[in-house]
Amino acid sequence: MHELGLCDAIVEAALGRAGGRRVNALRVRVGGHPVDQQVIDLGFRMAAAGTVVQDASVELVAEPLRVRCAGCGAEQEARTATDLLACRGCGGLDVESVTEESVVVESITFEPAAGTT
Repeated sequence: MHELGLCDAIVEAALGRAGGRRVNALRVRVGGHPVDQQVIDLGFRMAAAGTVVQDASVELVAEPLRVRCAGCGAEQEARTATDLLACRGCGGLDVESVTEESVVVESITFEPAAGTT
């Protein structure tokens, strides 16, 4: 999933739950896709500009990407870009991701509604 599309989806989800309340923070879990916190921060700021979400902080929780080698059957966490291309065990070049792509907004923290403590 492209990072800007991911950021748009996060903002839309937050806006859908906000009901006009200002959003202070979001916690988002991403699986099956390598993400860069700085890229997400920038994309989120662009997508959220002018909305009740614009000043929110985003805590990004990235689930480890796992790959399986078709040659030897080994399944392992991809720790480097090379792990996405070649099996650490046998050196085979037929590896594929086995982690399902997912994006889950786990929590949203709102400012208290006016008149509440």
